Amino acid sequence: MNLIFISGPSGSGKTTLSNQIIKKNKNGIVLSTDNYYKTGLISKLLPKFIEGFFDRSISFNKKLFQKDFDFIYKNGVSICDRYYNFEKKTIQNILNETNDISFLIVEGIFAKEFSNTLNNKDYIFIELKTKKNECMKRVVQRDIKERGKEKKQAENDFLKSWSIYYEKSEPNSIKNNTDKFIIIEKKTDVDHILKKLFN
Repeated sequence: MNLIFISGPSGSGKTTLSNQIIKKNKNGIVLSTDNYYKTGLISKLLPKFIEGFFDRSISFNKKLFQKDFDFIYKNGVSICDRYYNFEKKTIQNILNETNDISFLIVEGIFAKEFSNTLNNKDYIFIELKTKKNECMKRVVQRDIKERGKEKKQAENDFLKSWSIYYEKSEPNSIKNNTDKFIIIEKKTDVDHILKKLFN
């Protein structure tokens, strides 16, 4: 199975690019790290004490993500989709069987650090570099609409998330088991990316 990791700060277009690739090549599936945050009291209490909680590894339910990742990678099948509700701090599980999966896209702010935990697996890594003001505009609109935030809070949270992402995301932080490392700094033609990925 082909593995593709897409990383970048919040609002850089990771989900958009993932969905565009899936539309062009139907045999894939996307696992978004955004749907694997911790739930319950942890996610309700800790954000009050830890600034930028949802941008830090402590918020990521790596155990659940690893379970889904391993199952898909081993079997080429996905049984259900998971969706994280940021207002309720819960994960919704929707039964949706997908078969004959030939490539798996992992996208999200934790994609890079998860890729570094893999041993003996080749993968393609895409790093999105988008201008800060463009990312901020997208994130603020999303957070107001989907996550119930006030505009000022959304702006402040974005600025903190941007800092945290680049603090932990050093240029040489990718392990050598990736055979392709692609940096995208502007809007790129999806067909051009697909040629790099699948040819």
